[in-house]
Amino acid sequence: MSAPTPTKRLDTPTRAVLRGAMPPARRFWPAIASGFASEASAVALLAVSAWLIVRASEQPPVLYLTAAVVGVRFFAIARACFRYLERLTGHDATLRQLAATRTDLLRRLVPLAPDGLSGARRGSVLSNLVDDVDDLQNLPLRVVQPLLSSATVAVGAVVLVAVVAWPAALTLLACLLAAGLAAWGWGWIAGSRAEHDVAPLRGRLADAVLDHLANLDVLVAFGAEHRSRASVRDADHALRRAVVRRAGAQAGTAAIVSLLAGAATLAAVVATAPSVADDVLTAPGFAVAVLVPMAVFEVFASVPLAAASWRQVRGSAERIAAAVPAEVPVELAPETPAAGVAPELGAGLRLREVSARWPGATAPALRGIDLDVAPGERLLVVGSSGAGKSTLAHVLVRFLDVEGAYTIGGRSVAEFSPDDVRQTVGLCEQDPMLFDEDIRQNLVFARDTATDADLEAVLERVGLGPWLRERGGLDARVGERGALVSGGQAQRLALARALLRGFPVLVLDEPTAGVDPTASDALLTDLLRATRDDQAVVLISHVRVPAGLVDRTVRIAHGRIAH
Repeated sequence: MSAPTPTKRLDTPTRAVLRGAMPPARRFWPAIASGFASEASAVALLAVSAWLIVRASEQPPVLYLTAAVVGVRFFAIARACFRYLERLTGHDATLRQLAATRTDLLRRLVPLAPDGLSGARRGSVLSNLVDDVDDLQNLPLRVVQPLLSSATVAVGAVVLVAVVAWPAALTLLACLLAAGLAAWGWGWIAGSRAEHDVAPLRGRLADAVLDHLANLDVLVAFGAEHRSRASVRDADHALRRAVVRRAGAQAGTAAIVSLLAGAATLAAVVATAPSVADDVLTAPGFAVAVLVPMAVFEVFASVPLAAASWRQVRGSAERIAAAVPAEVPVELAPETPAAGVAPELGAGLRLREVSARWPGATAPALRGIDLDVAPGERLLVVGSSGAGKSTLAHVLVRFLDVEGAYTIGGRSVAEFSPDDVRQTVGLCEQDPMLFDEDIRQNLVFARDTATDADLEAVLERVGLGPWLRERGGLDARVGERGALVSGGQAQRLALARALLRGFPVLVLDEPTAGVDPTASDALLTDLLRATRDDQAVVLISHVRVPAGLVDRTVRIAHGRIAH
C-alpha cells in the first residue's frame, strides 16, 4: 500500500471546530460592542429612572430634573437601537461563518467518501452536517457575546453601586458570584448528561425514520411495518425525555439565579438602611443602590443560558470532530490535487500482485490479484457474495488504495490524483444515485454541454427511448433516490450518464441487482451493446450472462483469482 501522504492528515480536534465556529474579530466586534451598549443602557435606564422618581417626589425645581429626564429618554432609545445593531451585526457575522464551517466539514468528508463512510449511519452523518453545525452558531451568539457583555456590565454596575453605597456593592458582587457558580455548576450537574444524550438520540431517530420510509414497501409486504413504526416511536420518546431533562436543568438554573436576584435586592436594603437612617445616603441614592441589582440580574439572566448553550455547543463540536477522523484511513486512496487531465488508457489496465482492504478490516479483501483489461475488451468478473468483486471495482476507480502494482497505460496510478483516474475509469454501482430532479438534470451533470438531442439519443442507446416518450420527455421527474423508476430503469439511466461522460473504461458493478430475473438478460444485453466498441467494460455479476456478450470471464474466490 502506498505510503501515507501529508494530505491524509485532517486537523479536526474539538478546539479547532470551536475556533472555526467563531467569526473573525473584525466582523464580530460590532456585535459585542452593541450588546454591551444595549445592556449598559438597560442598567443605566433603571438607575436614572429610580433616581428621577425618588428625586421628583422631593419636589425640587424642575431644572434639577431636566438632565435625568433627558437621560431616561436617551437610554430608552439607545437600548433598543443598540439591541437591533447587536442582532444585525452578530447574526450577519455568525451566519457567514456558519456557511464556511459547513463547507469546511463537507471538504473534510470528501476524502472519506464513499468507502471511509461506509460504516456510518446516514441519519448520524445528516445530523452532523445539519443539526450539529447549526448548533455551532450558538457559540458566538449565545455564549461569547452574552458572557462578555454581561461580565463587563456587571463589573460596571458594581463600580456604580460602590460609588453610591459600597456595602450594597459588596452584597451585589457576592450575589453575582454565587449566581455565576450556580449557573455553571448546577447546570453542569443537572444538564450535562441530558445534553450529551440529545444528539445521539436525535441521530437514532433520524436513522429510524430513514429506514422506515426507505423500506416501507418491504415492511408492509412482510407485515413488519408496525414494528418499524414502534422503533420510530421509541426513538422519539427517548429523544423527548432527554430534551425535557435538558430544559428542566436550564429552568432550574434560571430559578436559582432569580432567587439570588431577589436576595441581592434585599441584601442591598439591609446593607444601606443604616446609611439612610444616619443621613449618610440620600433617598435617591438609596433607590439606585437597591434597584440597580434588579437591572444587573436582568442582564445576568443570559449567563445560565450561555452555560447551557456552551454544553450544547461543545457536545456538537465533539461530534463533528469525531465524524471526521484525525487521519484518513490508509486503506483509502490518498487525495492529491487533481490536474484535470485523464490518464491515457494506452495498452489498458494492468494489476500485478494487488491486495486491498476495507477501512477498519483486519484482513485484505483482495490478495495477490493479477489482471489485465485491454481497450475495447468485455471482461466478466464472477464470484460468490463476499468473494471480493465489489472490492475490485473500488480498486479500479481508486476509492481504495492498493499494495502491489496498478498501472494505466503503463503508468502507476500513484502518479495521478484519484479524481483524474476516475476520468478514465468510471463506475456504475449496483444502487445508482438518482436525484429528486427531472430526467434532464439527472443526466446533464455528466456533461453540462449536452443538448436535449444528445440526452434523447443516449437514452435511446440504453433502451429508454419508448419509456422517455411515455413519461412525457426530459422534464419528467424520477423521484427521491429514483423512487419513480424501476431498478432496471435506474441502471439504464446510470449507464446513460456514463456514456455521456465517455469513460474509456466502464465498471458495471452488479447491474442486475434488484432486477427481475426474467428481465436481467435483456438488461445486460442492452447495457453491453450500448457501449462503444473501443470502450473497455468490466462487468461484475453473480448471474449468468447471455452468450456472446463478453470476451473473457474471470472468477474471484476468497479474494483471489481462481484458475
